[in-house]
Amino acid sequence: MHTALLQSSGRPGDVAHNLRVLDDAARAAAANGAGLLAAPEMFLTGYAIGDDVPRLAEPADGESADAIAEIATRHGLAVAYGYPERDGETVYNSVQLISADGTRLANYRKTHLFGCFERDHFTPGDQPVVQAELAGLRVGLMICYDVEFPENVRAHALAGTDLLLVPTAQMHPFQFVAESLVPVRAFENQMYVAYVNRTGPEGEFEFVGLSTLAGPDGVARARAGRGEELVSADVDPAFLAASRENNPYLRDRRPGLYASLI
Repeated sequence: MHTALLQSSGRPGDVAHNLRVLDDAARAAAANGAGLLAAPEMFLTGYAIGDDVPRLAEPADGESADAIAEIATRHGLAVAYGYPERDGETVYNSVQLISADGTRLANYRKTHLFGCFERDHFTPGDQPVVQAELAGLRVGLMICYDVEFPENVRAHALAGTDLLLVPTAQMHPFQFVAESLVPVRAFENQMYVAYVNRTGPEGEFEFVGLSTLAGPDGVARARAGRGEELVSADVDPAFLAASRENNPYLRDRRPGLYASLI
């Protein structure tokens, strides 16, 4: 499955503008043969929106979800996007995956909140593994800081995730996560990892770009620079199966030794 990563911060606070950016990216990705487009963490609203988080938060089946379902259907590809999710009086930092026919396939709430801004405005999710079937692949969802916890990604590996989508808001000076940690996570867990970042200054943050699609061999199939960019690469089930056959990490685990970790 050809997979596209939209590296963009859109326009913070302007949902209508960000939907247009997503529409344009979906059109370009589909024209390049992509079956999936992934956008960054909080792409719908912008990340550094401060006290506007409650005002801009929407339910998983809200108006913007309907608009993105229409984008997915019109361009014939699945779309994953980050957004602030409202559920009653509670707000989560979430990512939703919508299929090419407009069906809402999966919704994940960030389990590990990073920094004072996130802890002040969001409630952490409590479901570590969220997956959906897409084009013969088992796709898992995660957000930014979550991928930095090895237990999180290993849980996905044990649950059979083939492609892990990680919308992110990775900021300076932590660019080593995109450059080094993400390919290692893909290798040690024998999966593809799509890490799609924001870019440029936004409020008090400086996002570093470097969006990456890493394969189970630890090699980046696509890597963006520091600016606005749409990059893409293939997620190959046959290569993944062969890699899993040759790499013994998951077979050689000894879970009985690891009880002290929890």
